[in-house]
Amino acid sequence: MSASARDGIAVVVVTYRSASTIDDCLRRLRMADGVVQIRVVDNDSRDGTLAVVQRHATADPRLRFIANPDNAGFGVACNQGARACDAPWIAFVNPDCLPPPDALAGLHAHAQAVAGEALLGADLVDEAGARDGAARRRDPDFGAMLLGASARSLDIAPDPAQPLQPVDAVSGALMLLPRALFERIDGFDEGYRLHAEDLDLCRRARQAGACVAVANDIRVVHVRGVSSRSRPLFVEWHKHRGLARYFRKFEAPRRELPVRTAVYAMIWLRFPLAVLRATARAILP
Repeated sequence: MSASARDGIAVVVVTYRSASTIDDCLRRLRMADGVVQIRVVDNDSRDGTLAVVQRHATADPRLRFIANPDNAGFGVACNQGARACDAPWIAFVNPDCLPPPDALAGLHAHAQAVAGEALLGADLVDEAGARDGAARRRDPDFGAMLLGASARSLDIAPDPAQPLQPVDAVSGALMLLPRALFERIDGFDEGYRLHAEDLDLCRRARQAGACVAVANDIRVVHVRGVSSRSRPLFVEWHKHRGLARYFRKFEAPRRELPVRTAVYAMIWLRFPLAVLRATARAILP
């Protein structure tokens, strides 16, 4: 590894039907400060994504890609990308995130200023500038969900007084952490297919003694749902399956049987309604 690579950031991007945004994303990552390696892991896209990735790989030796023959899931692909690079810092960036040139270097600087290890996210906004609530989250409160609280109850309001705001979890759309921490907690749990794996990773990072926080002074545009709009049933199935897995791992062992039964019933009774809502969003302009 070169001297610059020993101090730099490896970016892992997992693509699936990402042709509408991946060109802009990779162009920005190639211009980003501090990035020494880029690994794109494609989960069997058939919409032109790989052609865009190949063009960038031809133009930039830092960029290499893995073309999977099927879609094994987000966590599996993230771990593949992390194993395919060796820089001491890893940033996971969704193909629909459009970071400015100094964003990852800014996260890196924040992380180095933290006493101990840190897993950091950014202030995510949509194209109109509206904040993404998933950028700052609490751990899921399944008791509150049983009483009717929505998923939005996980959202934490930004605190402008804190450039680096501690939270329970950041969004997997963009996160940066040291490789040593990622490897010590065994990376992403590959038992999740889609959704909740970021909540899981952040919780295990905190259990390992790391600080999990959002850099409120680093703003990144996140064009949400680019690859999922055409598959609402698939997405909602794995979202609910992921939530059930998270509950089983972290919460169920300390809950009584009636509570466990009620939580699982709540998760799956919400599934049909979630599919209808997601389908409507995909159809309506």
